[in-house]
Amino acid sequence: MNKLLISPSPHIHTRTSTASLMRDVVIALLPTVIVSILFHGWSEIIVLGVSILSCVLLEYLITRFLLKKPSTICDWSAVVTGVLLALNLPATSPLWMVIIGAIVAIGVAKMTFGGLGQNLFNPALVGRVFLLISFPVAMTNWAPVKGFIPGVDASTGSTLLGMVKEGGIEALEGTSYLNLLFLNIGGSAGELSAIAILAGFIYLLARKVIRPHITLSIWLTVFVFSGIMWLIDPSQYTDPVFNLLTGGLLLGSVFMATDYVTSPMSAKGGIIFGVGIGLITMLIRYFGAYPEGMSFAILIMNATVPLINKFCKSKKFGR
Repeated sequence: MNKLLISPSPHIHTRTSTASLMRDVVIALLPTVIVSILFHGWSEIIVLGVSILSCVLLEYLITRFLLKKPSTICDWSAVVTGVLLALNLPATSPLWMVIIGAIVAIGVAKMTFGGLGQNLFNPALVGRVFLLISFPVAMTNWAPVKGFIPGVDASTGSTLLGMVKEGGIEALEGTSYLNLLFLNIGGSAGELSAIAILAGFIYLLARKVIRPHITLSIWLTVFVFSGIMWLIDPSQYTDPVFNLLTGGLLLGSVFMATDYVTSPMSAKGGIIFGVGIGLITMLIRYFGAYPEGMSFAILIMNATVPLINKFCKSKKFGR
């Protein structure tokens, strides 16, 4: 006798799963990971390993022994959080700090809300911001490091955004924006290469893992806002190209602002979300105490997502 399964419509079946989507994100992150390892060497490999292991192990322990539920580590979301957390930290980060970041990201930002699909804020960014506020010296320690490329000694005392914040536009004299496209030495491990991040962005679009409207609306907002300010006073405000290529803007706009759980469901809502991130980022960069504002901007806009979803509802199936 055949068994009939009765369930509400719509009946849509695809091969896409949470695990397959998360694996695609990991693949898209590989160019950025490879570049960070090439220029930071073993220190970055250790940070990546400790971050991923801490996130996966912590999620396993919480689901099995606190929530009393089946383990969710096979969905790869903890791996993605671990990789993103590591890429948002300096390669010289002490291991105890990486572990604390993982505890905050998984234990507080993700599992406290019930796990994947229920968290309000991006876990990796919550971990990063917590560490930045708690340990600002360690989080801004851009100590000289040497990677696996012979003859390359990546040494820097400050990021370009930090130099502008401290010394003004004059600090950028001699900076080649073409070089920034390929290698932006300084800052977090994931900020090294714009080309590597863009390669991941193209892969995610090709695989239809993300839609471009959030990322592109962030870029366009940053470009327009910084362009207006730069035209008003080029001696005080940095130009649009500089703002797009420096700091964590590319990494955040491609891999963290587009997070399914913490971003709006509709295209219209995503555009509003992206515009908000771009504006807050530039307001912090130009007028705030921090040289970088991407992490704060994404988290602030994460908090507005329920409200955006309420007023920008997606079209119902069949209509």
